[in-house]
Amino acid sequence: MKKIMELYLHIPFCVKKCAYCDFLSAPADEATQREYVAALLQEIAYMGAKCRDREVSTIYIGGGTPSWLQEAYLAMILEQIFLNFTVRSDAEVSIECNPGTLTKEKLYMYAQYGVNRLSIGLQSTMDDELKLLGRIHTYDQFLRNYELARELGYGNINVDLMSALPYQSKEKYMTSLQRVIALRPEHISAYSLIIEKGTPFYEQYKFDAVKREAGMPTDYLPSEETEYEIYKGTQSALAEAGYHHYEVSNYAKPGYECRHNIGYWKRTDYLGLGLGAASLMDNVRYTNTTDLAAYLEGVKILSDQIDAEMMQTLSEEEKHAAYATNLHRSIDAVSRMAQMEEFMFLGLRMTEGITRQEFYQNFGVQIEGVYGQVLPQLVSEGLIEQKAGQIRLSERGMDISNYVLSQFLLG
Repeated sequence: MKKIMELYLHIPFCVKKCAYCDFLSAPADEATQREYVAALLQEIAYMGAKCRDREVSTIYIGGGTPSWLQEAYLAMILEQIFLNFTVRSDAEVSIECNPGTLTKEKLYMYAQYGVNRLSIGLQSTMDDELKLLGRIHTYDQFLRNYELARELGYGNINVDLMSALPYQSKEKYMTSLQRVIALRPEHISAYSLIIEKGTPFYEQYKFDAVKREAGMPTDYLPSEETEYEIYKGTQSALAEAGYHHYEVSNYAKPGYECRHNIGYWKRTDYLGLGLGAASLMDNVRYTNTTDLAAYLEGVKILSDQIDAEMMQTLSEEEKHAAYATNLHRSIDAVSRMAQMEEFMFLGLRMTEGITRQEFYQNFGVQIEGVYGQVLPQLVSEGLIEQKAGQIRLSERGMDISNYVLSQFLLG
């Protein structure tokens, strides 16, 4: 029986960089995109041959803005995947899309080549907020793209919505949320803006972010209290509309939970292909180079030979890691302790939590043997609930999930 894995492909190009974005992405001319796609096709073929004992359960094409690529390029990528990997017949195949980059031809082609889930980056229904964020689209463009996708038969669509934006009130955000609910997408990702280093927003709002974290009055960003009210209002509105809150920032109609992301939270093996893509295979982490020139050159001599300088820093186990290639710039064997930590703080992000049986099956030890002091303390604080072998965050624990999850670090 073949082992299950997930597949992630990174498209590092976008029309322009958003003011809040710290992802590995940037604008690129058509020649660069063409060269990158050719390199990615080679990596897909090479890694497909190394994964003959694997079966792919989900595919996720992210970025950047994958929908910015010409449909012919995406068609070649999808075709190469299905030619070189064993993909399950019921695989979830997702692609990230930005309004303003979608066309009827692209959406038709995606479906023809196996895409069955769209993730559309709306972020806000307010054009002034979209402009502030540096988005290239308007709300009207999103609506036209969304309606077009429905007309072409897409029955599994996620919409991204962002809160805690500069100058944003709870009322303004809730208007955006209700507009999205009215469209009845199968999935909604509702998350708070994080002010990340290296972004234009960091230079503009870093001091305000520090003030908010310290509970002080802010000048531009919503207060910590307003952000909490937005979070609770989101939970209430989406529950009333029939959405299941299955993870901290994710809500879905029954049966439409994102299988690919659930795989990450359950530590299913995943293979990342493309610039800067990360993988977790057999408890070894790999990360591709983030240097575009190095990636394009490395693919020309693609091999299992790891960079000599990096080789000197690896243990014997890591040197013989089965999936390492010359494209990788980071290889790390995940220790048993780190595996336990990840099992807990990733699994507890989901509202269903984890089970004692799963912990024992993974690690051969009862959970109390590792977290015998942490669990009773969190239960007594009303942050964790235990029932019939299941362990999950309470409603209060979900509200302060970062604190709760940090209690499961063992180092």
